[in-house]
Amino acid sequence: MTDFTYAMDADGVVTLTWDVASKSMNVMSTAAFQQLSDMVDRALADPAAKGIILTSGKKDFAGGMDLNVIAKMREDGGAAGIFNGVMGMHAVMRKIERAGMDPKTLKGGKPIVAALPGTALGIGLELPLCCHRIIAADNPKAKIGLPEIMVGIFPGAGGTTRLVRKLGAMMAAPFLLEGKLSDPKSAKAAGLIDEVVAPQDLLTRAKEWVLSAKDADLVKPWDAKGYKMPGGTPYHPAGFMTFVGASAMVHGKTMGVYPAAKALLSAVYEGALVPFDTALKIEARNFTSVLMNPSSSAMIRSLFINKEALEKGANRPEAPDQTVKKLGIIGAGMMGAGIAYVSANAGIEVVLIDAAQEAADRGRAYSESILDKGIQRRKVTPEKKAEVLARITATTDYAALAGCDLIVEAVFEDMKIKADVTARVEAAVGPECIFATNTSTLPISDLAKASGRPEQFIGIHFFSPVDKMMLVEIIRGKQTGDRAVAKALDFVRQIRKTPIVVNDARFFYANRCIIPYINEGIRMVAEGVEPALIENAAKLVGMPLGPLQLVDETSIDLGVKIAKATKAAMCDAYPDGAVDDVLFWMADQGRMGKKANAGFYAYDAAGKRDGLWEGLAGQYPVKDTQPDLTEVQHRLLMAQVLEAVRALEDGVLTDIREGDVGAILGWGFAPWSGGPFSWLDIIGAPRAVEICEGLTATHGPRFETPALLREMAAKAQTFYGAVATKAA
Repeated sequence: MTDFTYAMDADGVVTLTWDVASKSMNVMSTAAFQQLSDMVDRALADPAAKGIILTSGKKDFAGGMDLNVIAKMREDGGAAGIFNGVMGMHAVMRKIERAGMDPKTLKGGKPIVAALPGTALGIGLELPLCCHRIIAADNPKAKIGLPEIMVGIFPGAGGTTRLVRKLGAMMAAPFLLEGKLSDPKSAKAAGLIDEVVAPQDLLTRAKEWVLSAKDADLVKPWDAKGYKMPGGTPYHPAGFMTFVGASAMVHGKTMGVYPAAKALLSAVYEGALVPFDTALKIEARNFTSVLMNPSSSAMIRSLFINKEALEKGANRPEAPDQTVKKLGIIGAGMMGAGIAYVSANAGIEVVLIDAAQEAADRGRAYSESILDKGIQRRKVTPEKKAEVLARITATTDYAALAGCDLIVEAVFEDMKIKADVTARVEAAVGPECIFATNTSTLPISDLAKASGRPEQFIGIHFFSPVDKMMLVEIIRGKQTGDRAVAKALDFVRQIRKTPIVVNDARFFYANRCIIPYINEGIRMVAEGVEPALIENAAKLVGMPLGPLQLVDETSIDLGVKIAKATKAAMCDAYPDGAVDDVLFWMADQGRMGKKANAGFYAYDAAGKRDGLWEGLAGQYPVKDTQPDLTEVQHRLLMAQVLEAVRALEDGVLTDIREGDVGAILGWGFAPWSGGPFSWLDIIGAPRAVEICEGLTATHGPRFETPALLREMAAKAQTFYGAVATKAA
């Protein structure tokens, strides 16, 4: 089966239509690249062919390269295999760019235009960049850009070299270093593409351009005599300052732990000093280096391959389709309101219930406020707003839940209140309805005792804010049945988020790992470690927020509440008394975190962080002798990683893919590492045991090596190697 089809009309215009039958969006494979190359050769060799339109048979152009292909290139051929494969792609794209023209006169080529009906990402933009013109349909929902940096690589099929030569290093930086995506009109304004036309005129306009193009229209600026890079090369004063600034920006944003960003900057800098074809080789060399780096491999595996597998239901139990048709949400606070918005926006009918009508209306108004912001940014139409809001019924009447096939309860974290809600809901819904509780700490099996249908009772833990956070943690209680799990997974897929499924235990998986991270930071404050050292050590190892900032964001009073509940449950086994001393003292001072404009950080009147709070040193003086940076980083990382391993040992986590993806999406665990299990594979189990033993000797049994990790070290095993992906 071919991914490209070839058709020539009576006027001699060849249309190459990209349409991968097995995919909802086109992705490029090795075989497809060869098909494209052969068809371009055919058109260039045919005297009757006047030019080529490259377009898509789908509503979008392309979603990028199939990263499974890139991963296989690395496995099969190592560095040489990657480099040769990339240079092969460069050869095809350079052939498109030169289009049969005489290399000396730059005349006699055949015009090639890319006609983009919708989204064009990664190779889906790199390919158009080597065409002679890019025309896009006026589709506000379409995204155009090069997001490779977000999965640990950079545009390595010529996109880096071409975009810098097209826009200059300064203007190209947001698209290359930040993965910035634009709608078609914004992309045209930025210089990424050439034209935006009405969708119905896309192919007509493309054909007009092909038939009217002249030799000069086919010559890329970098192939023309006298070409000068916009903004100057590194040898030019303006260009020099651009690269100095870019280097500082990259280090400031990546803290030096993301190899792709540094490699991209090297490719841009070195490539700017040499002719175009040499620059492509430099780009390929740097791209190969990135793909051979274990960090990039881990990021690709977790953020693309494993994430996609989980989203497609890799761990879904066998059960009939469980698509949600009518959703009931109990509790219209921030969490319930957020769930209502993402569900209605995904086309699901929603009943939003609260104890007071005013509160229910306020929950519905939350969706309205998000949609209004979308209208202001021209991402949402008034018609779309009306359509989404029409799906949300805000009420106090439980009878409105009739016909719901899924309920998500999102009331206060109180066993008694949740039990009362469970009974009221089950009296109002049909016998087949699945009941999900949104909780971050309370055991699902205990909450299910209030249900007359425990096999239909499940936990669904959303992260706040719901509309922005991509992870959803699904918790299977002791009596939860497969249909309930399938229902939860199908629902999460409907609202376009990423699910992980874990077994019931206190704090489940995400909070089980993130609370020790926060606690370790607070514990160091009590020990007299400089707060700035704690926060910067975390950021320098790739954590998006330091532990003190994170507890400010989530609120200190919530931390106090969790600590009291945990102590009550664990009694004498409770290990965090030293943490509570600091946390409770902060609460007594009225410093409840960001929401109170007072926490471990000071805040200005607008709520912006204004440095760490100086008053902390009065209660917890900073010691004269400070630990070294590496020790602080190891404490912060191992506090999280060891809990992840213990969760796997205990059977809470059953799939290391879920452990890695959940860690990155749930609390931002050092994305460069690919997640806690990938990080352990990068450093090796023997080194991890060595770190644990050192920390245990100095800081106590919370850092003791889990038996699984010690066994892996003895056998020289890795999580993604000798240990099965899915735990037994």
